[in-house]
Amino acid sequence: MSTGAIPRLVIAAPSSGAGKTTVATGLMAAFAEAGLVVSPHKVGPDYIDPGYHSLATGRPGRNLDAYLCGPGRIAPLFLHGAAGADLALVEGVMGLFDGASGMGELSSTAQVAKLLRAPVVLVVDASSQSRSVAALVHGFASWDPEVRLAGVILNKVGSDRHEELLREAMDSSGVPVLGALRRDGRAGTPSRHLGLVPVAERRTEAVESVAELAARVRAGCDLEALLTLARTVPELPDAPWDPAAELAPAAGTTASGRPLIAVAGGAAFTFSYAEHAELLAAAGADVAPFDPLRDERLPPGTQGLVIGGGFPEMYAPDLSANAPLRAAVAALAASGAPVSAECAGLLYLSRSLDGKPMCGVLPAESRMTERLALGYREAVALRDNALAAAGTRVRGHEFHRTVLEPGAGADPAWGLTHPERRVEGFVSGGVHASYLHVHWAAEPSLAGRLVASAAAAGAARAAGDGGARSAAR
Repeated sequence: MSTGAIPRLVIAAPSSGAGKTTVATGLMAAFAEAGLVVSPHKVGPDYIDPGYHSLATGRPGRNLDAYLCGPGRIAPLFLHGAAGADLALVEGVMGLFDGASGMGELSSTAQVAKLLRAPVVLVVDASSQSRSVAALVHGFASWDPEVRLAGVILNKVGSDRHEELLREAMDSSGVPVLGALRRDGRAGTPSRHLGLVPVAERRTEAVESVAELAARVRAGCDLEALLTLARTVPELPDAPWDPAAELAPAAGTTASGRPLIAVAGGAAFTFSYAEHAELLAAAGADVAPFDPLRDERLPPGTQGLVIGGGFPEMYAPDLSANAPLRAAVAALAASGAPVSAECAGLLYLSRSLDGKPMCGVLPAESRMTERLALGYREAVALRDNALAAAGTRVRGHEFHRTVLEPGAGADPAWGLTHPERRVEGFVSGGVHASYLHVHWAAEPSLAGRLVASAAAAGAARAAGDGGARSAAR
């Protein structure tokens, strides 16, 4: 089997709340438990669902977002992530045809399914309906003839009689029923203000939930028919995305002198795209994870720092209590080393979060609010900095219930150009801190510039240390 012919399915739904995350995660776990190598993917910018996908399959959960990365990169990124897999499953976002606001099908599950030439299995919330489910499926199947709606999984079925009525109705639709799952809250995943609780915060319970989902899917779905359907796909003509082809090692890096980039993780900082670490490595860096909740020091030899998104507001007291690490982060930033911080990282670098002292790198205070900031953004770098050259244009995503005061420094990180015009974030020395989540695969120069900045800062510190030693002698 060639790489381009990887068996694949897109798991979609008519709307949010139908249970596609439950079904997709259960399918991933069931096929993995059957001995298949399963590659998990998620449409859209969401960081949380891929954590459950990774738990179910043992492989990194990968995002496919045509707004953030462009339609032309979807198939290459998919092929990169699915390399070596027996089956790839792609969980959709929102309703099948819902995409970026006001931009037609852009970033919708339907668009991704077409770009991947993948059959769609529709997860339908069958509660409170019987024959109407056939009309609903008929509408989705006929809306866009380029989308191959090839099967349905009936979810939240109330009883044997309810399932019988649903199957009778679906017999005339021309779309086969590939599974029926009973209404059952035992394998539910808890939610809070930004969606599901990440795996890193409830790993033991999450393992149990995923195992229960796999059992439910095995009992209620025709896995053999789903696998047969996944194998009907044509070969994709695209070449897999290759981080090494995107970036040559940055100036100042060598096989024996790779700058070390520390990447924050743990329960407070769970939002990251797998491609970011791959791009940093391709640009010539060594990547070292650390946990700001547990580690009192940065990894030895750290020359640059990446602090992504997550839930620092849930862990503000513990983050604040780790004073040695907060001091180490502040000292690294003061040294001129590059520090890239997104959303949660921005809050961690502020003076305080909900009154708890943070790193104090930025002259700003942060706090939780009731207001949700959510949506795609377009932005431009207003001046050269450690992450982006002036004029670099990016597409990003904003997703938080916090506010930073002030929201921008004297040198803002980005000038937002769509859907509103404003400046936001901070650039100071080597620090680039912003609410904006950006997928670096769309703009690999960000990783290359960060690594080059780390190598240059490390070389400058080494030269300064050497001069100081010579003066002491």
